Amino acid sequence: MIYKFLRFATKTAFSQHFIGISVLVAVIVWTCWLFFAGPRFAFANLINNWGVAVTMVFGSMIAGGTSMGGGAVAFPVFTKVLQIPPHESMVFSLAIQSIGMTAASLTIMAMGTKVEWRFILWASLGGILGIILGSVFLAPILPPPVIKVSFTMIVSSFAVILFALNRKIRSRNLIIPVWGQTEQLLSIIAGIIGGTISGLVGSGMDILGFSVMVLLFGLCEKVSTPTSVILMAINAVAGFILHKFFIGDFVQPVISYWLAAVPVVVVGAPTGAILCSFLQRHTVARILIGLIFIELVSSFLLLPLHFGLICYALIIFIVFLLIYYRMYKTNLYIKKDL
Repeated sequence: MIYKFLRFATKTAFSQHFIGISVLVAVIVWTCWLFFAGPRFAFANLINNWGVAVTMVFGSMIAGGTSMGGGAVAFPVFTKVLQIPPHESMVFSLAIQSIGMTAASLTIMAMGTKVEWRFILWASLGGILGIILGSVFLAPILPPPVIKVSFTMIVSSFAVILFALNRKIRSRNLIIPVWGQTEQLLSIIAGIIGGTISGLVGSGMDILGFSVMVLLFGLCEKVSTPTSVILMAINAVAGFILHKFFIGDFVQPVISYWLAAVPVVVVGAPTGAILCSFLQRHTVARILIGLIFIELVSSFLLLPLHFGLICYALIIFIVFLLIYYRMYKTNLYIKKDL
């Protein structure tokens, strides 16, 4: 009885600790939001852009609790439902995730959640190069429909592999068991690819990093998810700095969208991170697969599909399906029981 009481008291004190940190971060952000925007403009802008705020209520919780970043929700809803141009949606996604994902990352670290810091370090180095490649060189020349459907097919192909893997019980690693120059190189390459995708659609570093950790390194979903959240937070901050101070396209109306979403994501993303910490790894995988399925269906319903775009989508789907499958088959790392 005494042991159970002490365990409950310790757990309660620990919960109060990281919840307190999340509340403190939210209060600081809200205070800055009201101070710099002005109370009257801040609330008027929030009302005028209520669709953006509502979208990010769900987007931020998904971002904090899964490897699907807030941009994975914002980009398709903005471009397909709200009819916001893809470039503006991409810049917004990076800007808002620099707030929401950072808040979620602070919560993850406060909770002491296990993450793979070695992968975060090396993938982030590649991600900075990738986001420059995607934002500066590829985004201006690729047609918007191609950018939209590319992201959908990349995540959909991963969902197929993840679904197949979760049909049977298997052991996973709690850490990457071997770490040398090969793993560092693979992490940098994953970062470059993920950063490039993020530079095109405002998200992608997290889902790409998650897929490499799970399929290639055999890392548990419960560890890969918070790792991908922190990874995307770093990538989003780098992307936001790039667009704000170097490219110079963080302008209206993106600023208005961003100001409407800031007070929402600073609460939603940490909440998602907290909820995810209580879920089993199979549940995390099922939620992720369900979100990707919704993304796929919405693309078929809302995008103006034609023969050429459909053929391109199928090629991207098959190529990444083969890449993901190859990563899984190449996984030679020792798996340890959880």
